[in-house]
Amino acid sequence: MTNTLIEEPVVKTFAYFVLYMLLAVVVILLAVLLGDDGAWYFAWLIGTAMIVLIAAASAALLDAQEEHAAERAAGKSRPRT
Repeated sequence: MTNTLIEEPVVKTFAYFVLYMLLAVVVILLAVLLGDDGAWYFAWLIGTAMIVLIAAASAALLDAQEEHAAERAAGKSRPRT
């Protein structure tokens, strides 16, 4: 049992609140500074994230296909029906 006046979950929740408020202030300041260019930068960030995610998914799919082909060549798996 601790001898604090405020319990730990309350402090953690408050810390998250402060963190998110600071993040909101930074985002608002960036929006004001960027002005009309903000939408372009947002689209650029989203597009870059999508390209990275699609590339990762493609690599995982290629790896799974190569594994399946290797197993099939070794006779360890049966062909799909």
